[in-house]
Amino acid sequence: MDPLLLLKALILGIVEGITEFLPVSSTGHLILTGDLLGFNDERGKLFEIVIQSGAMLAVCWEYRAKIGSVVRGLPNEPAAQRFALNILIAFLPLAILGLLFGKAIKAHLFNAPVVAAAFIIGGLVILWAERREHRIRIESIDDLSPADALKLGLAQALALIPGTSRSGATIIGGLFFGLSRRAATEFSFFLAMPTLIGASIYQLYKERALLSFDDLGMWAVGFVASFISAFWAVRGLLRYISTHDFSIFAWYRIAFGIVVLLTWHYDLIAWTAG
Repeated sequence: MDPLLLLKALILGIVEGITEFLPVSSTGHLILTGDLLGFNDERGKLFEIVIQSGAMLAVCWEYRAKIGSVVRGLPNEPAAQRFALNILIAFLPLAILGLLFGKAIKAHLFNAPVVAAAFIIGGLVILWAERREHRIRIESIDDLSPADALKLGLAQALALIPGTSRSGATIIGGLFFGLSRRAATEFSFFLAMPTLIGASIYQLYKERALLSFDDLGMWAVGFVASFISAFWAVRGLLRYISTHDFSIFAWYRIAFGIVVLLTWHYDLIAWTAG
């Protein structure tokens, strides 16, 4: 296996793991990182699916006790049944809209200017959410109603626009809808599980012709890097929000988006352009 290719796999795995559950857009970062590394062809897109699975497995491992209790309680515990129903309800908007418009979105919106603009707009929305009065009516994810879950699912669907951030849309939507920071963040983690699993299975099926045993080494490096970095990112985010708000992510998004726009406009970096 080409050492340079393994290095690219390692970098992309770390980028995916760190950004998947932070409100900064993993898709946007992978598009831009893939541009910089020259790894944004069809083979690269398939690789992104693999490393996304690594990040998803990390959050499943972190919350294995909660997942286990919900699975065991599904036959006869109302709380477990309500939790599972809420996840299903919140998952459906993104799944349905993605199937309907995913191809058109990838054809027209997966480029540096759109990603940069989404970074900046998303940052401004986060600042707005943090500066408004935050009235908490839901402290725990177990207190969510199906109506709350639907609203969070509609917020997550905004992440179909690359650069928006799936976790960011869900978390900030949760703040607008009256969830505590921890409840909004944890629900975004749990909602990521069916979202990432469903997206990975669908994309792997679509791209099955590109599957090759020759890429196993690259996949393994990226998968492990994504798992480890996502595991620590999830834990770090929960510790961070216990004493801080999300403003730092907003300023990062705005600054990074401006840099991308300037380098694209002046042809300093050959970003993907649609």
